[in-house]
Amino acid sequence: MSFEPLSAQAVEGLCANFESREANRIAMNAVAQNGIDAAAKNFDRARWLQRRFSTVIDNGTATSQKHSGRCWLFSSLNVARFIAKRTMNLKDTDFEFSQSYAMYFDKLERANYFMQDMQALIAAGEPSDSRLVQFLLHDLFGDGGQWTMAMNVYSKYGAVPKDFFPETASSQNTGPMNTQLRSALRQAVAHMYAHPENAAAIAAEAVEQAHRILTIHLGTPPTSFDWSYVDKDGEFHREGEMTPVQFWNTYVRDGLTSRGAAPLEDYVCLVDDPRSEHPKGKMIGIEHLGNVAGGTPTAYLNVDTAFMKTCVRTILEEQGIPVWFGADCHPMMDRKEGAWATDLFEYGRVYGIDFDMDKEERVRFADSAMNHAMAFAGVDADGETTNRWRVENSWGTEIADKGFFTMDDPWFDEFVYEVAVPKSMLPAEYQAAVEEEPLMLPAWDPMGALA
Repeated sequence: MSFEPLSAQAVEGLCANFESREANRIAMNAVAQNGIDAAAKNFDRARWLQRRFSTVIDNGTATSQKHSGRCWLFSSLNVARFIAKRTMNLKDTDFEFSQSYAMYFDKLERANYFMQDMQALIAAGEPSDSRLVQFLLHDLFGDGGQWTMAMNVYSKYGAVPKDFFPETASSQNTGPMNTQLRSALRQAVAHMYAHPENAAAIAAEAVEQAHRILTIHLGTPPTSFDWSYVDKDGEFHREGEMTPVQFWNTYVRDGLTSRGAAPLEDYVCLVDDPRSEHPKGKMIGIEHLGNVAGGTPTAYLNVDTAFMKTCVRTILEEQGIPVWFGADCHPMMDRKEGAWATDLFEYGRVYGIDFDMDKEERVRFADSAMNHAMAFAGVDADGETTNRWRVENSWGTEIADKGFFTMDDPWFDEFVYEVAVPKSMLPAEYQAAVEEEPLMLPAWDPMGALA
């Protein structure tokens, strides 16, 4: 196949076309000196995007994931934090779960899951240079994950207060630790391909090595601890020795069921996969995506965003607890001010380009995928009309409204892909669909991008 080279004459023509339009030079001057976001920001849209909400879930101080991709753990634990504080009658600022504890066991379990997965692929004759094996090796040991994967960790290992397993240099900046974990597991895979007859022993040794690396970087997680606290009325509570699983069950699971609400482990993930070949009302899953062997598989019920919004509003307004979700957080985002709106930046006007892809096209042609998990912590609604959403992020308190973002309602439709809601609130046909075998998509499908 031969390609037509870009000739000097063609480049001269491009330059002449650029110079012929005065707006191009104005745009160049503005963008070169101030950056594209400053030049393209829609002043009118930004000033009319209010931070006032008809329903607010006050979850205290926004957390910070630092230099890590632990958003799914931070956001799911932010939901659990609100429930635990309510159960213990704590002040908003008096409690936080250890995200490092959850990450420790997610990565340990993921090492075991990956090594067993590779062992099965090698036994089935999968070549080392196949697209699948190469994808799994390159995608290995990122920090991302899914709601179901988080629930697998909390169900098996529980959770602990942050005081008992605090942040370390490696939990706040996971890159170097992840590099070492990847190298150890990739080396194990190389050894397994060289000596398939010893694959089981090599896999077991790799898990032991991953455990050693994690413990050196993060510390030894507690198996039990003495728990006491002072509630917001000043009353002292001595609960005695508890295991992490007991702690989770007592203050999160029982904190919900005692109020007649579904436990978080019984939630279902709804996704909006806009591709026409994936029908609404059906389950979809991602091959080779998981963390805890024997845990709940990662799968989603495909629905439209209108149904998602109804569920989220119901939980916020009637149950009064935050709602976990996954989105493509980058488009049309003012990070400093903490705002999302579909027309917050007028890039097309700056460039003279009509950016007209819809959500389906953006997913299909790699322009959008969910890449960040957060929690809805409020909504502004007037009857049937939803105006905007309040979002608890995990990027610290120095940006936005002390870490809380504002999302315009149309942005939800375009860039929110997933929410976690109780299975019990689904209509009968959706509850039946949840029990069906999902349509399995390949490991590299964009619906698995968050993990």
